[in-house]
Amino acid sequence: MTLVPDFDPGLWNVWIILVVHLAALSPMWVGAGARTAEARMDGEPPLRDLTTRSRVAAIVTHALMPLAILYGVFVPLERGTWWLYAGLIVSAAGILMALAVALDFARAPLGEPMSRGVYALSRNPMYLSSFLVYAGAGLAGSSWVLLLCALIWIVGIAMVVPEEEQILLAKYGPSYEWYMRRTPRWIGLPRRSHPIGAA
Repeated sequence: MTLVPDFDPGLWNVWIILVVHLAALSPMWVGAGARTAEARMDGEPPLRDLTTRSRVAAIVTHALMPLAILYGVFVPLERGTWWLYAGLIVSAAGILMALAVALDFARAPLGEPMSRGVYALSRNPMYLSSFLVYAGAGLAGSSWVLLLCALIWIVGIAMVVPEEEQILLAKYGPSYEWYMRRTPRWIGLPRRSHPIGAA
């Protein structure tokens, strides 16, 4: 990694990884997926109702996506390097997780917390998948700028998640509380837990 990255626009560059990640998530935001997402988010407060800290963190993290893709146009993927292959493996894990998120999102019943599929391993698999893709892209392109973006992104998201969880707790009540006790915030095996009120 160099302090000043190579600015070599091209097709075989980091942007490809980032666009494939967005494509994996796209079923959630187009067609029937968009209607499902809208219905799933019904009753949740808009961005303006979040605390200033969470609002700023959300804006920064969402601004990083298009900026990273634009920057990725200029970051070449050097064939035959260990960091390319390591980065592609990390990115592929994130992309596969994003695809699983999109499929679980589409299939999950409305009116209850998403707790099946990849959501049984993480309460925030969409965020985790994005972090893996950003970090993998930074590694694959040997770009400290993209690795820094991944770090800023996950720190920003970590600031937003506790408030999001409180919103979901208010929305879903005991079923979300049980889900929170059972499922790790980021990743891990589900813990043994009984639903609230069960013996």
